[in-house]
Amino acid sequence: MELKGNKYGTHRVIEPKGVLTQAAYKIDNDMTKHYSNEIICDVISLNIDSASFTQISDVCGGDEKKIGDMILGIVAERGKQQNPVTGSGGMFIGKVAYIGSDLKDRDLKVGDKIASLVSLSLTPLKINKIKAIHKDIDRVDIDGQAVLFESGIYAKLPDDMSEPLALAALDIAGAPAQARKLPKEGDSVLIIGANGKSGVMCGYEALKKVGPKGNVVGVVRNPKQIPGLMELGVYNKVVVASATEPVAVMEAALAANDGKEYDISILCVNNENCEMSAILPVKDDGLVYFFSMATSFTKAALGAEGIGKDVTMIIGNGYTKNHAEITLNVLRENEKIRKLFDEKYC
Repeated sequence: MELKGNKYGTHRVIEPKGVLTQAAYKIDNDMTKHYSNEIICDVISLNIDSASFTQISDVCGGDEKKIGDMILGIVAERGKQQNPVTGSGGMFIGKVAYIGSDLKDRDLKVGDKIASLVSLSLTPLKINKIKAIHKDIDRVDIDGQAVLFESGIYAKLPDDMSEPLALAALDIAGAPAQARKLPKEGDSVLIIGANGKSGVMCGYEALKKVGPKGNVVGVVRNPKQIPGLMELGVYNKVVVASATEPVAVMEAALAANDGKEYDISILCVNNENCEMSAILPVKDDGLVYFFSMATSFTKAALGAEGIGKDVTMIIGNGYTKNHAEITLNVLRENEKIRKLFDEKYC
């Protein structure tokens, strides 16, 4: 029997009632219930949000069995993969197993492989078994099922690249799309966490957007990463500083921009206490884009106020129009980035 559900999935909320599934403490992950406005997928892999996986791994001392047990415990307790400390989730790839009757007009059929573009922190998830944990890329292969609501967005996996490659890119799809959207020609852009997936993608899109009169500067903690990043051709300059040391970041960043403050900064670091490193080097009326899920709104707001910075701060919305296609196109356009992702994240 097919049931009728709410567009945003509130029919799956167990507690507290009256909230959406992302804010709920516990949601219903019973996959035997079929709703007319849901898609159920057999899950192949979870890409855990970087901030979340780092926190879980640190608590577990890097032990894979303990990491797996902790993830199983979270999902068993909450009905979804939502880290109770970071509040973040991740995404999944899977094969469509059921399409509700209200969604039959979608360009989708049973058996299609898709990547979810909504967070695991709001996605009903059931894990039957953890097959493998890939600590270096925050990925967990499972036997399980997940639900996409009527409002949920997804992308069909492309034919011209491997599943792991597409997943690695789509996991951070919101970042490069924003890095294309926010700057204008001639702007100076600072990217903190320049060596990660989102940092590299943002550098590529920002450099295209600002043009030859602009300046895109990356910040890394390890100087050994600089030659590889410059070889990729996605930054004008790369400087060394710890993202948790805002004064050091500011000094290195300004030196790489002729002493001038930046029009835009993008924070891609998955650690806490990096908010001020993104705010301090940006000029008044500039933009600060917090892509990192480790960002504290309180620290960012009060920190900017405390130093008298009149900047526009943007929360790292994981969704931007056409973000999936924009991100996959980076891999199609830039062979060096594609090779890097293949070697590092697949």
